[in-house]
Amino acid sequence: MLRLLFSKTGNAVWISHLDTMRLFQRAFKRCGLHLKHTQGFNPRPSVSIAMPLSVGVESECELLDFELDNQELPCQQIKELLNQSLVSGIEVLDVYADGRKIKELELLKCRLELEYDLPAQADAAEQIQKLFERESIFLDKKGKNGMVRQDIIPMIKKLSVCRADDHLLRLDTVICCQNPSLNPNQLGAAIREYLPHLSPDFIKCRRLEVYNGNHEIFR
Repeated sequence: MLRLLFSKTGNAVWISHLDTMRLFQRAFKRCGLHLKHTQGFNPRPSVSIAMPLSVGVESECELLDFELDNQELPCQQIKELLNQSLVSGIEVLDVYADGRKIKELELLKCRLELEYDLPAQADAAEQIQKLFERESIFLDKKGKNGMVRQDIIPMIKKLSVCRADDHLLRLDTVICCQNPSLNPNQLGAAIREYLPHLSPDFIKCRRLEVYNGNHEIFR
């Protein structure tokens, strides 16, 4: 099994998770790389992405596992071939073998940019920082049995807020991404619920890196 690291930026963020999977499958085919298929009545290409990326979210650290069918090529060549066949905004950064087991992936580093049409309050960054220093923050989350109230604080490992300019705040955080997992957009939801006077007009999210439980870069 091989693994590739790829980024998804620009207009490509509006491509859904399923369409991203199909896009890669077509890219493999176009550049002459033959994917191994699953067995059974409905064979499917052996391709999987570690953590589905929400539409509109940028990322520098997406992981895709794949297996070639009776082809042995240098990883650098696979990278170059795929990048010639992918759309603008999706780029393979690395291809390698013997990646860690996905179950060891635990933490996600990401950045939220909070944009305001009007200048944000002078102490907006300080207020948001104090919000996430509380002992608990409960938000509604849709579960198998309907809506449940969930405390997100235990899933936030690091968080800092800074003011970039009068109209932009940057929130950098490391959060749990598996067992349990926290959607970064929930951080924006917390601001809107607990600090409605600081609700941003637009939130831009970008995944920056993934780690194991020891905060080591996961590959």
